[in-house]
Amino acid sequence: MNLLLNPSVVNQNSTIKITGSKSETNRLLLLQALFSNLELENTSNSDDSEVMTKALHKPQATNHKPQLIDVHHAGTAMRFLTAFFAIQEGKEVIVTGSSRMKERPIKILVEALQQLGAEIEYTENEGFPPIKIKGKKLTQNKVSLPANVSSQYISALLLIAPKLENGLELTLEGEITSVPYIKMTLGLLNEIGVQTSFEGNSIIVFPKSTSHNSQLITIESDWSSASYYYSIVALSEIGTQITLSSYKKNSLQGDSILAEIYKNFGVETTFIENHIVVKKCANLKPETLNLQLNNAPDIAQTIAVTCFGLGIGCHLSGLHTLKIKETDRLEALKSELSKLGATISITDDSLTLESNSLFVSKNSPPLEGCPKGGVANKVTTYQDHRMAMAFTPLALKTSLIIEEAEVVSKSYPAFWNDLKSIGFQISNAQ
Repeated sequence: MNLLLNPSVVNQNSTIKITGSKSETNRLLLLQALFSNLELENTSNSDDSEVMTKALHKPQATNHKPQLIDVHHAGTAMRFLTAFFAIQEGKEVIVTGSSRMKERPIKILVEALQQLGAEIEYTENEGFPPIKIKGKKLTQNKVSLPANVSSQYISALLLIAPKLENGLELTLEGEITSVPYIKMTLGLLNEIGVQTSFEGNSIIVFPKSTSHNSQLITIESDWSSASYYYSIVALSEIGTQITLSSYKKNSLQGDSILAEIYKNFGVETTFIENHIVVKKCANLKPETLNLQLNNAPDIAQTIAVTCFGLGIGCHLSGLHTLKIKETDRLEALKSELSKLGATISITDDSLTLESNSLFVSKNSPPLEGCPKGGVANKVTTYQDHRMAMAFTPLALKTSLIIEEAEVVSKSYPAFWNDLKSIGFQISNAQ
């Protein structure tokens, strides 16, 4: 499904309710499967969370063959479920996914689990899914792995740690990246009563038995999803504001750094009870924005597109994990922004965008090279939900066609309907 986004002006004052964080939901779904006393509220309605739910509650096969678990495009589910099934005694599964998932490495996590005694083997290519897992009781409690790997590998180990007989002592070798995601996992473990410590490069998680007292946890809404509204407000007129719920000031989510970053564009955030009000208060245009995003790589695409739409240059670093996401996000950003007229260069872990003056007037075709008659610019999404959503705010400046627009359901199924509700002009592309 391709969608046509005609040049739009958003309402001056809008309200959007965003469902729970995908990152928090998927962690808590796994913990709920391990500790049955947990009750969850405001869970994410994303495809990834649906995949987690189905996999965790799939009935045991009766034909003595390994159970097939298909995570499709859900990288978080692949990592978390690998650890989960490794400790399910007597259960045998094959965890697989889409063709892109089979290209995403999992060797570091598998080797860490094998250090703990897990039985895991590759069924196709060494180091990549699909993997066959024979669940068993793990008694080893010490493991080490590189500190600069995806935090999902680390979180996968931490999430199963309370169910290990002797807990877990995890040593991270080198400089740690994505610290907020590690702290999110530890924060959620603490919330359900698990004792942890995180000092230097050592993380300890103590074992915990299941409680018989039910515990209700309300999941904070997703800050990654909020990022697109920050971008929309930044590209709008002064005075435009969008109210988003449900958020808290002391968030566990690394992407909450958005509130600070978008001050560079004149966007202010006000916390009112469980809502945030995101408002354009000034037209600020720093010549170049320099950001280290290793703690919040998922918002890099949004920030790069915001800078492009405002004509601002930027240098974003700490992005090495973007190359193994749903697509190589650095290459994808370079390709799609270049098509729109940007001058952009990338390395293995950074992106540099030069300032520009492409958007001269929202009442005339604003892009150099934009065909006469307002022909829309096509954005290829590479089956990546964040590519589709990050580029959408540019519809405040020019016509766009978002290819494979349905991909947003991976993290934010209501995205297009929510945009229509605040004034975006969206229709099916011919």
